[in-house]
Amino acid sequence: MQQEVVTVVSGLPRSGTSMMMKMLEAGGMPVLIDHIRTPDEDNPKGYYEFERVKQIEHDQAWLKDAKGKVVKMVAALLKHLPPGYQYKVVFMRRKMEEILASQRRMLARNNKPTDEIGDAKMAALFRRHLQIIEAWLQEQPNIDVLYVSYNETVQDPHTQAERLNQFLGDILDVRQMVNVVDPNLYRQQR
Repeated sequence: MQQEVVTVVSGLPRSGTSMMMKMLEAGGMPVLIDHIRTPDEDNPKGYYEFERVKQIEHDQAWLKDAKGKVVKMVAALLKHLPPGYQYKVVFMRRKMEEILASQRRMLARNNKPTDEIGDAKMAALFRRHLQIIEAWLQEQPNIDVLYVSYNETVQDPHTQAERLNQFLGDILDVRQMVNVVDPNLYRQQR
């Protein structure tokens, strides 16, 4: 059964999705990535992205290759998942002020403007976006969702790895998953 399921790691940008992909890979899950976006100062252990995901609204052919694997997808794209597949979504949550601080830092590092939208307005937009996505997910009969806190995962990786293992059918090496969580990369603590 697990070989027919597409596992998706999702959430807002800067919510811990790359860490989760690394955990699942370490636990023994095959990952669907293309190595186009390389590690940098913001994600020194890699982004774990697959570029074709960004075109899911028009290109869904790659999903057949995602069965039995895990792929990363930003939350806004989830609504384009076609109904012909079974999905398990690991949805990352993180304290909003940390997401905003991490994004601001990343934008500044890339010489992009950081003050076009204030934090309060951006937080409100993100919260509304999450409400819409989470309501949509709840209505999908072919999607099972596990919400995982980035903050709790860094503080207690073993408990969260056990939850993930149970959700994904008791197929993961929990010890290996725990070993890849690096508290030193938790740089925007609030």
